[in-house]
Amino acid sequence: MTLLRHGHTGYAVEAVQRDLNRHGASLEPDGIFGPATEWAVRKFQRAHGLVVDGVVGRKTRRALIQGDDARALGQIDLVNAADTLDVDLAAIMAINEVESRGVGFHHGGPRNGEPVILFERHIMRRRLEHHGVNPTELERSHPSLINRSPGGYIGGHREHDRLDKARYLHHQAAIESASWGLFQIMGFHWERLGYVSALAWLDAMRHSESRQLEAFIRFIEADTALHRSLRRHDWRDFARRYNGPAFERNDYDTKLAAAFRRHATALELAA
Repeated sequence: MTLLRHGHTGYAVEAVQRDLNRHGASLEPDGIFGPATEWAVRKFQRAHGLVVDGVVGRKTRRALIQGDDARALGQIDLVNAADTLDVDLAAIMAINEVESRGVGFHHGGPRNGEPVILFERHIMRRRLEHHGVNPTELERSHPSLINRSPGGYIGGHREHDRLDKARYLHHQAAIESASWGLFQIMGFHWERLGYVSALAWLDAMRHSESRQLEAFIRFIEADTALHRSLRRHDWRDFARRYNGPAFERNDYDTKLAAAFRRHATALELAA
């Protein structure tokens, strides 16, 4: 689903306005996502324990139509994250908007309820070596799962098919070779982030989006330079460290800066 936010127009916005009216709003369903609609979205999100960002994504749309999701990330989770990291709430909200995938779990389909993942075959090769397994023969027989080069992605819920096959070859290495949840943190970080095992990491990723956020918090705390750039609102440095040297191709730094300004303004108005 396309994210709907302030400035958007069209039938999708009109549908959201009608849904909001069914939940007590008094909007003119004109298909224009203006200040009144954004205010109504934020009010609905606050009432249902969702992230209060004024953006209609899959979780807000789902709550409008089907009701609350106990595993969904809430505003209180972001407040607690900001307190833990000693950073501005608007900064955490900006990261959640730009860096997360919007949802940490698949909704519907054959992998309903499973965490969102991306399996990395080149990491699988490295993790096999880390565990003392010679990957040469396995690479020949399973090049889509074990390879010197990145790639082989099939996307969406089907990445779990790749993960399941890799887990048959080496259970722990497979878990370590996928990026997980909202913030797509690689599984091989489990020990550095204070999890007792790869299985404990897997359990956390499957539990809820709040536990996925906890992994992100640990990831920031474990990297002093990354933490410092977040505190300074140095979005260029943060994006470079978090997304890698190709961050400029996706304008992560400018998107983070714009989202931070928007959320900071909204929080000031709500105070």
